[in-house]
Amino acid sequence: MMADEKEKSTKKQVPLRLSEKLYNELMRWAEDDFRSVNGQIEYLLTECVKYRRKHGKKDDED
Repeated sequence: MMADEKEKSTKKQVPLRLSEKLYNELMRWAEDDFRSVNGQIEYLLTECVKYRRKHGKKDDED
């Protein structure tokens, strides 16, 4: 199994409720970046986690 296929097979499905306004904003942003809405949400969350690891709370502060 290729690495990309393995990553896809280990992804979790998460039900998510968004307001219509937020969904529409994400949809427009996703279209601008040539992504699906789901792909855009995953990208944004990944970037936020990277930022938090670099700038955010340290493990010993939990």
